[in-house]
Amino acid sequence: MQNFLNIEGLEIEIEAMEKNDTDSSRRMMAYAFKMIREQSGMNRKDFSDWLGIPYRTMQEWELGRRVMPEYVLRLIAYKVLNEKRKRAFDHENS
Repeated sequence: MQNFLNIEGLEIEIEAMEKNDTDSSRRMMAYAFKMIREQSGMNRKDFSDWLGIPYRTMQEWELGRRVMPEYVLRLIAYKVLNEKRKRAFDHENS
């Protein structure tokens, strides 16, 4: 079963997780962050440079080893969405 998560206007398709999974929230945040980065068309290094966030921190968030605050995820999603709207990301010429 597929579900969708809407973060600041970005639709992210997610797989259903078991309700008794204690790590599901952490894994959901990690997955959402990875999907937001992928929508930007950037690799981890470029994305970390673009946001001004240390690469290692982003790697830990994306792998689910550390939990990012939800407000940070929302701010990043908002920035990516606005850049997409401005057509700053050109996926066809990548």
